[in-house]
Amino acid sequence: MHAPLLRLPFFWDEAGYYVPAAYDLAHQHALVPHTTLDTGHPPLPAAYLALWFSLSGWKPAVARVAMLLFAAFALTNVFLLARRIAGSGVAVASTIATAVYPIFFVQSSLVHADLPAAAFSLWGIRLAVERRLWTSQIAFCLAVLSKETAIIIPLALALWEIFASRGEPARARLARTAVFLTPLVPLAAWLAYHHHVTGRVFGDASFYQYNVAQALNPLRFLAAFSVRLWHLFGTMNMMALTASTLVAMSFAPVRDEDDGVTRPRIAIPIQLQFAAIMLASLITFSLLGGALLTRYLLAVYPLVIIIGMSTLRRRIGRWEWPAAAIVICFVLALFFNPPYRFAPEDNLTYREFVRLHAGAARFLNEHERGSVILTAWPAQDELTKPYLGYATQPWQIVPVRNFTLEEIVKAQQQRGQYQVVYMFSTKTAAGWFRPQFWQRLNRRFFDDHEDMAPQAVAELLGGKIVYLARSDAEWVAVLEIEQPSRMAFSPR
Repeated sequence: MHAPLLRLPFFWDEAGYYVPAAYDLAHQHALVPHTTLDTGHPPLPAAYLALWFSLSGWKPAVARVAMLLFAAFALTNVFLLARRIAGSGVAVASTIATAVYPIFFVQSSLVHADLPAAAFSLWGIRLAVERRLWTSQIAFCLAVLSKETAIIIPLALALWEIFASRGEPARARLARTAVFLTPLVPLAAWLAYHHHVTGRVFGDASFYQYNVAQALNPLRFLAAFSVRLWHLFGTMNMMALTASTLVAMSFAPVRDEDDGVTRPRIAIPIQLQFAAIMLASLITFSLLGGALLTRYLLAVYPLVIIIGMSTLRRRIGRWEWPAAAIVICFVLALFFNPPYRFAPEDNLTYREFVRLHAGAARFLNEHERGSVILTAWPAQDELTKPYLGYATQPWQIVPVRNFTLEEIVKAQQQRGQYQVVYMFSTKTAAGWFRPQFWQRLNRRFFDDHEDMAPQAVAELLGGKIVYLARSDAEWVAVLEIEQPSRMAFSPR
């Protein structure tokens, strides 16, 4: 299923941060990237990618296969964890469901830090469940060095240890809790190094403002928390599993005919540990992160799936049938868009985004040589960094934030500085379910907006559309702008 996706050029944050970070590490030996935004993320994913790129060349397929290795490692730990706590049948069903769940499937080959962090976190959770506490900390340390927010999981397990062992002597309880604080050491070391290099503990001012400072609003937290609940239990047909689990709970546990024994459930302490991880993730990613991306919950989805599949097996006689139906629902969500707004990377819509951008880049390479292009991120990176797979040589760019009326009016005042406008959908256009109150909240807190239509921009800027392509949820357009005066431009 991944084979048709391996040669796609890099998408959105891949092009905007993760691949440039690997490029800087490979060519300048810089753990803190120089040619892209400084996010403050730890360097392990960039180092991993830089190694593969150096060995096999700067091609998208190299990075995608490298990430699929991480996905396979994550799925291996999903299988081993589920088999340990719920048996082989649940392990097989959970692994298949996780592999085809749209968010996990898409992230399996995208060059984001969330997949390595999730893979190491799932490894750490499995080892912790097996009570191999010190070994589990190696996994959690690697997770934290992949992405700093992975510290949430060992901290959640540390809190669980405090409350779960209240009857034990305080010394023993604190000693076991302290084990789960081990990943704080490499995280502190990285933040200290980052501060030494940049003078900042976290990313640059704009990144910090977007992801932390402006997120600390009570109303925003409530709105974000409701979205996160939906992301964890509803989006991309996860509702099929959630609803099936709730319905199954109304049935009595099944007794097997062979031995008359009631089918077992996952041990309550383990379920509570999973619940602590889920709650900690929901709260943290409602407080932090300017964009409510589903991939931030990548390590938690398998836990939801394992609990759901285990509940079906315990309470439904022929549980394989609803489990198979849920897998089919997940596969359908890969290809068919939901009625609500979502991110392109939540299913295979990202593939259409990349193909449209690749087609527009080919048009620009063939027909607009030497022009200065007005466009928004991430297209400005696509056109200035040829190793991303779009441009054959760097273009000169005039940047805008997006293609809203406000930004286009600003661009109108700069007409003499560019000859071509490269437009595209900066928000997925799919989805008819958009309550007015929710749209207002999204515009206020989550940078929701409506891009202007290409024809309207052409009329406002005084140009014509020379290239236009659409898919179900995405579009791109190239506009040639009629210049007010040839003297407004210096010779190229």
